[in-house]
Amino acid sequence: MVAVRDPLEPAGDGRPLSASALSTPIETILGHAFVRPELLREAMTHRSAVHGRGRPRGKGGSNERMEFVGDRVLGLLIAEWLAERFPREQEGDLGRRLAVLVSQPVLAEVAETIGLGGALSVAPGEAKAGVRRRATVLADALEAALGALYLDGGLDRAREFVRRAWDGVMTRLETPPRDAKTMLQEWVQARALGLPEYVVASRVGPPHAPEFVVTVAAGGFIGSGTAGTKRAAEQLAAQDLLRVLGA
Repeated sequence: MVAVRDPLEPAGDGRPLSASALSTPIETILGHAFVRPELLREAMTHRSAVHGRGRPRGKGGSNERMEFVGDRVLGLLIAEWLAERFPREQEGDLGRRLAVLVSQPVLAEVAETIGLGGALSVAPGEAKAGVRRRATVLADALEAALGALYLDGGLDRAREFVRRAWDGVMTRLETPPRDAKTMLQEWVQARALGLPEYVVASRVGPPHAPEFVVTVAAGGFIGSGTAGTKRAAEQLAAQDLLRVLGA
């Protein structure tokens, strides 16, 4: 009988796996064979898969701690990349680019493009509800995966992944992006349509991981956005209304 090794465990002799021995789909996505697979396992565990196992909330096991690390790593690596790519731009333009590249919609887009959601462990009920397709969940999982990658492989390996995964989005930002709320306000004021009105339509989820749904109305049209913070949801709502208006 042939023994089957847990694909998230290192080789039996304790040595790191080589790049050519990537043993799981998520390792292939990240381009790194984990020496400490428990980091990757934690990064790919949604809180719903932990809270039903008798562990008290906040005692670890889910990807929230890895997300905390990955968020900081991503900000650093994107800022470094922007400074290299746009050496003549000032802080304001660089900051707007950074805000877009680390925003929830972009994180969710990148996560979906590389197929990260399929590797996320969630509770059966949440899986049936389609939690793996939610932008907030995808964005958090991507940051968590990056955090685990940094802790296991170091900054160079994290940088390689970020520049590969974000390359398409970075290429699209040929000119500094403009704030969606500012763009919407300028558009409607230029047409004497009054100021946009933002309303928090709903707030769901636990206190540590809320989800806001915001609507914005202007000129008889309505846009909506959903995000983990009110500010981000407002930006998404403004983007949606700009699309509706054809602006």
